[in-house]
Amino acid sequence: MNNVTTNFSQRRRWATDQAISFLMQQGVEHPHVLSLGAGLVDAASLPVTESIAAAREMFADDLRARAALQYGTTQGDLRLRQQLADYHNRLEQTSAPAAQRAVTVDEIVCTTGSQQLLALLADALLDPGDICLVAAPTYFAFLGVLEGVGARTIALPADEYGLRMDALNAELQRLESVGELSRVKLIYVVSEFENPTGISLSLERRVQLVEIAKHWSTRRGEKIYVLEDSAYRELHYGVRTDAVPRPSGSGPVSQAVRPLPDGRGTDFLLPSVWSFDTTGDTVIHAGTFSKSFSPGLRIGFGLMPRELRDAVNDLKGNQDFGSANFNQHLLAELLASGRFAIHAEQVRAAYRIKRDAMLAAADEFFADLPGVSWVHPHGGLYVWMTLPPHIATGFDSPLFHRAVDVEQVMYVPGEICFGGPRDERQRNHIRLSFGVQSPDGLREGMRRLSQAVRAVL
Repeated sequence: MNNVTTNFSQRRRWATDQAISFLMQQGVEHPHVLSLGAGLVDAASLPVTESIAAAREMFADDLRARAALQYGTTQGDLRLRQQLADYHNRLEQTSAPAAQRAVTVDEIVCTTGSQQLLALLADALLDPGDICLVAAPTYFAFLGVLEGVGARTIALPADEYGLRMDALNAELQRLESVGELSRVKLIYVVSEFENPTGISLSLERRVQLVEIAKHWSTRRGEKIYVLEDSAYRELHYGVRTDAVPRPSGSGPVSQAVRPLPDGRGTDFLLPSVWSFDTTGDTVIHAGTFSKSFSPGLRIGFGLMPRELRDAVNDLKGNQDFGSANFNQHLLAELLASGRFAIHAEQVRAAYRIKRDAMLAAADEFFADLPGVSWVHPHGGLYVWMTLPPHIATGFDSPLFHRAVDVEQVMYVPGEICFGGPRDERQRNHIRLSFGVQSPDGLREGMRRLSQAVRAVL
């Protein structure tokens, strides 16, 4: 009997060797390593006081308390969906006062974080061999989801304005010419302060993206959806303020730094890609409160066309009958009371300081290194660093081992953020997170990382 093995499903085999599991393992096995890799939120920013107050108000009313502790619905608590509709519509009015489109409660599905929504959409839309078009680079955990359903990813060029629309159009034309347009089901973008680059999709390209998807949907006779991941929309800080003093004698900011273009969106929100889908049949908008409030609540939501919403609800019903009902009632209370809005502003202020601290440390420790550059993000949690082309940064590279084993600092290798064939992925990038460490910890982590980079240059 000892020789009897388990015959796992094909989907289990597709889901092996996920980068997120390896990164978590590294954190456990190296507890003394300073992490600039973990995409976690600042523990000090977690809303303990606000959550206690909201819970007390819920439990002060016996009927509300019992409703929160009971089963919910697959689509999500009605009061929360109304709060989410109001909240989303306020964001759109702030970013585009003339906006005509408004979300309704029927369009919203509440999920266990936005990650569940991404997984449900992959299950609903993608068969093995189907194609999802993504930016190069993009959110690596979604690349894992796509691999887990046997989908193919095609990575397209991006620049300081986000995914290039000329490259998207050209790739769709190429796929049509080789008879594979029918396999394209999805275009995925992180519209705000992308994980990993910190770059936002420009206003002009948001309009073009919807137009391109609709054009090619009509041309092929089947829908090509746009999935807009908006996990970082609330985390906007504006341009760098140099709030953290740089050391005397450090010299000017390195010319190798790649600042993002100024203009609309650097200090306030852009309209969502979803808002330009005036017929409401093309764009899926994914949101979450994990970064702006609490990842422990595990509440995400999706805005999507009716037929897709019904498909997601059917799949979700098989999984959980509905996400945690108590958590949904708690968030509804936090939104209604105004506590969420106050907390979100506090989070922005804290992360703005951390963003500036990491960029100041990059100036201090990396400015004199040839061929090294980095992005100045206007929001999100990440700084994207590029090393000379011959310097590999992967898990098995000399740099990664030097950083972890000798300098005691962790980062995320950029190569895991690229879709497409593994042997074609760029290998000389690093994703750095300023979410967890204090400003002093960020400076020390960047100093250690620079020592590792110097050792392999």
